[in-house]
Formats: sequence, structure tokens, C-alpha cells
Amino acid sequence: MAPQAAVPRRWIAHLDMDAFYAGVELLRYPQLRGRAVVIGGRRAAARASVGDTAFPHLRDYAGRGVVTTATYEARAFGVHSGMGLMKAAALAPDAVLLPADFDEYRRYSALFKAAVAQVAPAFEDRGIDEIYIDLSELAGVRDAPPDDPQRGVRAVAQDIKSRVTDATGLSCSIGISPNKLLSKLCSDLDKPDGLTILAGDEIPARIWPLPVGRINGIGPKAQAKLAALGIARIGELAAADRGWLIEHFGARSGAWLHEAAYGRDERELVLSREPKSLSRETTFERDLHAVRDRGELGAIFTQLCERLAADLRRKGYAARTIGVKLRFDDFRIVTRETSLAFHTQDAATIRRTGARCIKQAPLERRLRLLGVRAGGLCRIDALPDAQASGADAAHDQLWLL
Repeated sequence: MAPQAAVPRRWIAHLDMDAFYAGVELLRYPQLRGRAVVIGGRRAAARASVGDTAFPHLRDYAGRGVVTTATYEARAFGVHSGMGLMKAAALAPDAVLLPADFDEYRRYSALFKAAVAQVAPAFEDRGIDEIYIDLSELAGVRDAPPDDPQRGVRAVAQDIKSRVTDATGLSCSIGISPNKLLSKLCSDLDKPDGLTILAGDEIPARIWPLPVGRINGIGPKAQAKLAALGIARIGELAAADRGWLIEHFGARSGAWLHEAAYGRDERELVLSREPKSLSRETTFERDLHAVRDRGELGAIFTQLCERLAADLRRKGYAARTIGVKLRFDDFRIVTRETSLAFHTQDAATIRRTGARCIKQAPLERRLRLLGVRAGGLCRIDALPDAQASGADAAHDQLWLL
């Protein structure tokens, strides 16, 4: 049964920056435009080898780093985010490999969001490269002629896209529909630099032919289970009996799958969200031993703590709880945390407390990953004056282990 046609009660936009990290790198290295470029690997080791005329290639990579993102030219070879760089090298050996530079990506993220705020001050921040915007009450949308309600929506969206490009030199794609679920799906339909507007009665023609995996929330495991049940397209999911879906996926997931197939989503935009924690972590190019590689581990841990402290200061928070995350060579993960008697955003305090946490963990096996986490966050401006300075900033000499 097709959804009932109606003029949307609201217009929700999902703005997604196009190949964001890669786009920022192409601003830095414009001579790479039109080429297959992969972003991934460790910044300190790789950035130093990147020159103006000579770039490292995937075929020369050795390690276990993963792809952060890739240009559309690299994606044409099957390279995608989360893929191991060695596997990507087999698919696109001649692709240029650049290290990720998250400080620069965060700077451009702030620029594009500031540009959007000139038109729509209230939006839901979903991460470094995507946001949701409620366009319903904006001038030009609210006053659009009844016989052509999409005219104002399109004009406002084009204005936002132009402002983002003017501010950053980058393009974005926007999907607009009555809700968040459909808008996120639509923003990916016409990439790059796309603008897709979807009314509720267009779902059968434009959404149902798509693979079920295009719905945000249907991951690889659910997709494989649906395929085993003979469901590959969203339309096939919509045709499935609700009770049958609940039988196979449980009451909550089964009901959600049925609603999602029909594009039903009543979630409101979350215009402000206080973070529960901030963290920094890194996966090593080779496994490191807690004793034999103590110096290297200590330097990496210090850098992680310094970056975490900078994140806290930039976002205006202080932390009461400091924790660490260790992943060993057998992929076992161990976490430890300690609560302080005060809030802090001081790098030395974070490192000292994190070092105590590490000492509580078993360290017989080699390490693949090391991370540090700040929890129990409180805004600096909400702390008593005595704590607002960052508390204990002593720099006594402590070894990592």
C-alpha cells in the first residue's frame, strides 16, 4: 500500500559535505584534482613525506591503517571508508595516499556550520561533516505559494549551498523531506553537489527501488539477514508483513523496519546536545610492547593527552573522570578509569591520571591501540571559580608505566 499523498507538515534538510576530508586535502593540493586520492594512515609519519610535486602512492603502503575517506575517483575502484589500506592498495595501487589532518577538518567544519547559521541559526549537529536543519519556519519556506510549496524550499537550500561553497570552497549535498530518515537517505541520491527534495507520495517511485542498506540504521548484519529472507530492496521490505518482521527481528527492530520502509520518522531535531565524554585514540602501525617500546608508547600517550586537553579547552569543558582504552594483539579490549576530586582540562593532569589507569591493566601482550577518555564533563563557565583554572596543573615527572 502506497503512502498517502500530503503536503509535508515540515521540511527537514540533511546537509552532508561531499567527500569532506578529501575535499579539504584537494584545497591544499589542487594538482590532485581529478585523481584517485585516499585519506588514511598516521599523520605524523605520512605528512612529512608529502611534497608539492611528489606524493606517496597506495602501492607503497605497508601497515594496517584504514581508509578514512577517498575521492570519488578512488571510490570508482571500490575503495571505501573503513577499508584496510592494504586492501585498498590492491584495488587502486596508483591512488595517492594522504594522511588525515583532523585539526584542519575541524576548522573547515566550523566554517561550513557558521555559513549555514547565517540562514538557519538552529540546526542539529551530527558530526564533523553533516547536520540536520528544520527549514519549515524559515522565511521563503513558510510563505511559499500553496500551489508550489517546494519553490521556497529549493531557493533556501540553494542559498545554503552557495554560502557553504563561498565559505569553504567545498561542495555539499542536501536532501529534503518531511523527516530525518528520508532526508539523510535523499542527501546521498545525487552526490556530489546534489539537491534532492522528496514529498511523502514519492516514496514508492524514488525510495522503494533502493537497496535496504541505504536506510540509515540497517547495517551489514541486518542487511545480510534480510537478504537471507529474500528481501533486498526497500520496496520488498515495505511489502513484508509487520508481524513477520517482528517474528524475525524482535518487537522493537521489526516494528522499526516496517516504519522505516514507509519513510515514517517522527524524531524531532536535537538542537543542543551536551557531550557525555571526549576521547582520543590511535591504532599503531605495528604492535607495541609495554616494556620494550616504553619510550614510543610514552610519547604517543603524551600526544593523545595533549590533544584531548586541547579538545576540552576548545569546547569549553572540564573532566572529572579520566579513562584509558587498550586493545591488545589478540583484539581483546581493556578499559580502566579513575575519578578525580576536581574537574580538569590540564594535559599533565590527564596524562598522570591516565598513566595510573594503565598501571591497573594487564600488560603482558603487545598493544594494537591506545586511547584516553575524559568523562564527567562540566562546562567551564558552570564550575566554581576555584576550579575554573583547570585544577591540578603540576608537571611532576612520571613515566608511562
